[in-house]
Amino acid sequence: MTSTFLPRRLGGWTPALLVLAGLLLFPVLGAQAQDHGHDHAADTHAAESHAADAHGAVTDHDGHGGDHGPALGARLPLWSAIPFVGILLSIAVFPLVAPHFWHHHFPKVSAAWAVLFAVPFLIAFKTEAVQAILHIYLIDYIPFIILLWALFTVSGGIYVGGSLRGSPKVNLTLLVIGTLLASWIGTTGAAMVLIRPLLRANAWRRNKVHVVIFFIFLVANIGGSLTPLGDPPLFLGFLHGVPFFWVTTGILMEMLMVSALLLLAFFVIDTLAFRKEEPAPDDGVKEPIKIEGLHNLIFLLGIMAGVLFSGSVKLSHVPIYGHVFVELQNWVRDGFLILMGVLSLRTTAKIIREKNEFSWFPIQEVAYLFAGIFMTIIPALAILQVGKAGALAGLVEFVKTPVHYFWVTGGLSSFLDNAPTYLTFFNTALGSFGMPESAVPGMLGYADPSLINHHFIEDLKAISSGAVFMGAMTYIGNAPNFMVKSIAEEAGIPMPSFFGYMLKYSLPILVPVFVIATLVFFV
Repeated sequence: MTSTFLPRRLGGWTPALLVLAGLLLFPVLGAQAQDHGHDHAADTHAAESHAADAHGAVTDHDGHGGDHGPALGARLPLWSAIPFVGILLSIAVFPLVAPHFWHHHFPKVSAAWAVLFAVPFLIAFKTEAVQAILHIYLIDYIPFIILLWALFTVSGGIYVGGSLRGSPKVNLTLLVIGTLLASWIGTTGAAMVLIRPLLRANAWRRNKVHVVIFFIFLVANIGGSLTPLGDPPLFLGFLHGVPFFWVTTGILMEMLMVSALLLLAFFVIDTLAFRKEEPAPDDGVKEPIKIEGLHNLIFLLGIMAGVLFSGSVKLSHVPIYGHVFVELQNWVRDGFLILMGVLSLRTTAKIIREKNEFSWFPIQEVAYLFAGIFMTIIPALAILQVGKAGALAGLVEFVKTPVHYFWVTGGLSSFLDNAPTYLTFFNTALGSFGMPESAVPGMLGYADPSLINHHFIEDLKAISSGAVFMGAMTYIGNAPNFMVKSIAEEAGIPMPSFFGYMLKYSLPILVPVFVIATLVFFV
């Protein structure tokens, strides 16, 4: 009773108190901005220029810094990421200590942390802050939510029915199918299509949390390793010169070994849990497997085509404010994705969505929480993107070998956006050989054999594997993770908290597997 009473009493004052705390701290930040990082302007501008181009923004040759000195990331101290840590802790702690409050007020908590960062950030950095906020929402957040909404809507119109019983063999088969699909229709697409059939197959079971956890590990993350359509960082690599099918063979063995170990672990755990279950209910009727709403596969393929279009076609760009631009092909893509979702809603019988127990709450929860996450993540990404010119210079300079690239890229991708993390260390590896992006195909063996650089290949394998594999370490490591969690909870499955997920599952299961992968492939 106490845990829910106190937040309710303080709820109205919490945003104001948080903003006041930020206003007291950020004048110090503004003062530091005048003299911090002036010696690193060149590295800063290059890094932020790469990062902005990757997200669809267009900058001048000086990056965000323009004619005003070092770029933003070089002047932000590490403690400016405190609101980001705060929102992560809120996601982790509130559902445990104040579940009633969290369920009804999580949008307000997300907004409070966003305002805590945004108001003093705008006061301290003015125009630069406006540009950074516009960039994160127009280039990152809005397209992110549109893609999730489209995939969520279309997949909700596909119903897989029949006498599926969640035995270890059936669950293993569904995980294998999802893992293979993820590289071709994306981790989010595969996760949204298969999570509901998996939940229905296991609805009668008492012990099923682990089934969803391994689904997140494999379908929502590791399965997306083999094409640029599978996961955002690989798509980013494609945009920066990595041939489309390089990862298909480049990290095939890493993906197969990690997937095989996890599938084996799952089968053992699920078999042991299955033996403790009561016999499955049997009404004597064996219905064949059937799929309704198959026409939605056309819309699903349309979504994938729209994403591929935006990365392959270059149209003009639309100036928004200052150095913030939106590429026209991205607006075309977003409009097309919305169209695919609307067509799915208009052409799919309501009874199909009712069978799927479809509701809008999971996508609403993700939209509210990630609105705050994207705002508060601005300083962390800005610092990371400037590399050696920022507050994480020591970490960036430490990274030298494939082992470093795998664990540092993966560790940061577990909590930050894995796309800019991938790009940062992609550029770090490329820069260590003094080569431009135009040399990437040749260095990877797609040109004159004399241009192949085996050291760069090993580095890029480690970067790609870390960015994709370790997105499974937390609920926010990759886009579909939180969606799957929310859908499972709506189906009545008591999913672990943010830290519970890490302590009970990702750390004890994934880390040993990644250590084995390190010893086999990266040492």
